[in-house]
Amino acid sequence: MAIKAVLIDFDGTLANTNNIVLKSFQHTYRTFQGREEDPEVIYRTFGEPLRTTMDRVFGKEYEDEAVEVYRSYQMDRFEALIEPFPGMDQLVKQLSAEGYRLALVTSRVKDSAVRGLKKFGLEEDFEVITTVDELVHHKPHPECILVTLEQMGLGPEEAVMLGDTRFDILCGKNAGCRTILVDWSVMPEEERQEYPADLVAGSPDEIMKWITER
Repeated sequence: MAIKAVLIDFDGTLANTNNIVLKSFQHTYRTFQGREEDPEVIYRTFGEPLRTTMDRVFGKEYEDEAVEVYRSYQMDRFEALIEPFPGMDQLVKQLSAEGYRLALVTSRVKDSAVRGLKKFGLEEDFEVITTVDELVHHKPHPECILVTLEQMGLGPEEAVMLGDTRFDILCGKNAGCRTILVDWSVMPEEERQEYPADLVAGSPDEIMKWITER
């Protein structure tokens, strides 16, 4: 069935937030453990709900405080340190112009997700914005996709999930969608093999071509 909806993750897919996320985690590690963590360890948490990571790393008793330390550091610097990955803002505009229905499906909270879209001039292009603070279950559980598609009146077979982590790809597969992994992902090679997407795209042009050919 032809693709009617493109569901897009924010961090690491649409927006290059890798640097600010890494800095925010390192600030939190310094605050609670007096050290910095290996970036590769942090990269493996990308796409996971923040509270899940903080609970596992710092313990349940420090979860709320760790989340607050992380978010306070990031919110003060967010707009200044994020940019769309090259060509991704144009891809969103092109998909919208071609009649595809767009939704943002992200593990980020709504306030910062909307702030990011506004900075990129893309807020009006997204029909639905589904964020972690609106959900019971988180990626890779398919709830975020199924709730989004229900709002759009579409089925999973009419949608593709575009993301950069195993959580995005598994979420799409669990929902019954087709999936695209962006090749600028920091997803380790072994995870790419273990959780294969329908397409690993090296550029926004490749994403557009694949979608229009379905």
